[in-house]
Amino acid sequence: MCGSAGIWAPSCISSAQVAVEELNRGNGICGRKVQLIMIDSALEASVPIEEVVNDLIESKSIDAIVGMHISAIRQRLSKVVRQRVPYIYTPLYEGGERTAGLFAIGETPQEQLGPSMELLQNRYRPKSWALIGNDYVWPRTSHSYAKSKLAEMSVDLAYEKYVPFGLKKMDHFVDEIDRSGAGAVLLSLVGQDAIAFNRAFGRAGLHDRVLRLSCAMEENGLLACGAKNLKRLFAASAYFGNLPTEANGAFKERYYGLHGDQAPVLNAIGQSTYEGVQYLAGLMQGHASRWRHQNSLDALQVNYKSGRISSSDRIGERAKIYLARADGIKFEVIESF
Repeated sequence: MCGSAGIWAPSCISSAQVAVEELNRGNGICGRKVQLIMIDSALEASVPIEEVVNDLIESKSIDAIVGMHISAIRQRLSKVVRQRVPYIYTPLYEGGERTAGLFAIGETPQEQLGPSMELLQNRYRPKSWALIGNDYVWPRTSHSYAKSKLAEMSVDLAYEKYVPFGLKKMDHFVDEIDRSGAGAVLLSLVGQDAIAFNRAFGRAGLHDRVLRLSCAMEENGLLACGAKNLKRLFAASAYFGNLPTEANGAFKERYYGLHGDQAPVLNAIGQSTYEGVQYLAGLMQGHASRWRHQNSLDALQVNYKSGRISSSDRIGERAKIYLARADGIKFEVIESF
């Protein structure tokens, strides 16, 4: 709720509330009403998340965790939860999570990043790429995968940098990328850090010759960047707020019906939180006696509602990945995979 990723919190909370309202109009989860307890899981939070969650589990104050936070927090928290309650991790992530009792339901680089890089490379033919991200596991692992894709496509790597969270000025890194001669940038900065970078990128006029690709850029970020700083910016995601699909139309109707027209903007991060609460309900409905011994990579058949996939009976099906281009302060989907 604070720090670089804090810009996502209103969308996530509002989306989770939609799931809770839907569940509580029915049977709740396994006959019990659902109540949300909001916990700030930011790295910058005043109290470490491990202490808060451990106290809540020990006192039997919570029955489950739905987490929308960065992977560094997931790695820390998984050592504390230890299968005592089910733990659903919702956003895109680097893949490979095998912890028992923890279910990472978001997209991985192989699903999201690979096809998008190939399409942009084939369409725009940049001679080399620059990689910049925050200094933690998701950007580093994603960029390791990206470098393998570049090698596969016989494309050069011109620049690679990992930066701490919370940097206010990004002009120095934009200048370095400019001097590197890269024709494309893979941007794996989180929330406010990506906004600071894109503003600096726009000020430098680098978008006139360099395209940008992000797997974590969403609608809140577009609004904060400003349209003039978003030329030639692409995003890969399993959800955008304006997807013209039956599933999204129904989700938007429920979302704005609950919160009104001035609700926080819909985005992939928020939708993932809605989906996480619904996944928890499906998991407990179908696997209440088995979840402790399962993990993200097991082929569990979980039936749950989503804002992305139209029919909830398509159990286990992965949602499409969409590649979109920033058009003003909105995304225009140009391809799906």
